[in-house]
Amino acid sequence: MLGMGRLRAFLSHLLQPEGPKLSVPDPARAGNRPKSCPRLDLSGKVALVTGGSGVLGRVIARTLGTCGADVAVHYFSGRARAEEVRDDLLGLGVRACAVAADVASVDSVAAMREAIARELGPVDVLVTNAVEWNAKKTILDQSIEAFERSHRSCVLQNVIAAKAFVPSMIERHWGRIIGISSEVAMQALPATADYTSGKRGMSGVLRVLAREVGAHEITVNEVAPGWIITDQDREWANQRNPEYEERVPMKRRGFDQDVANAVAFLASDLAAFISGVYLPVCGGNVMPGI
Repeated sequence: MLGMGRLRAFLSHLLQPEGPKLSVPDPARAGNRPKSCPRLDLSGKVALVTGGSGVLGRVIARTLGTCGADVAVHYFSGRARAEEVRDDLLGLGVRACAVAADVASVDSVAAMREAIARELGPVDVLVTNAVEWNAKKTILDQSIEAFERSHRSCVLQNVIAAKAFVPSMIERHWGRIIGISSEVAMQALPATADYTSGKRGMSGVLRVLAREVGAHEITVNEVAPGWIITDQDREWANQRNPEYEERVPMKRRGFDQDVANAVAFLASDLAAFISGVYLPVCGGNVMPGI
């Protein structure tokens, strides 16, 4: 224990004018402080959502538009749906266009790039959401053609899109690439080999790309939805599945807006130092290893 003399000396030191003081805010500088949390502001950016006319793509497109981005809504065959999304975006006060392309064709994607550049400008935010769906079959029953279609839509789409859109991102020293994966990619469920391997292949492409373009302030990430509720589920009154929900730690299914919110975050400057990430949006149903 301190003797009384040493204790008095210690207390005297603390009470000296040059001792520690509380930091009092300067009222003159208070106006420079942020009034609230930074917003997801994508004003001045051009976003492309492949599969933008689909049940998930349309929510992603509208959310990016709500955050201020001008949006190109890609479609392959659903022109009317894509134009509906485009019109909704125009109603938000942002520029928008609907563009058709085969995402597994070099020439078709190049033509789409030029069409978007004429309408909106070069693409800053690329969301690869389009996918080829096949009937669930075992590996022994699934056709080679079905495997090939999955790989073209998942893997080749991202390679072709990178070749088409990354060079202009490098020139501007800014870009966001966000691939839409799935929790299925980590689950290895029966009768999903074509889809699972396609999404796994997509992950490989995007992670390598993240390393290759990071020095140019371009981030590359994936968002992996679980079995989410979309407009299709709402229309079919198919929003509950107790067996699935019981496996999810949060005991419910997520919503399409949850996925779109994650995409918007990764597209924003709030995620400027996040790259190479596989982000599940599935209530904890899958958890990547650490």
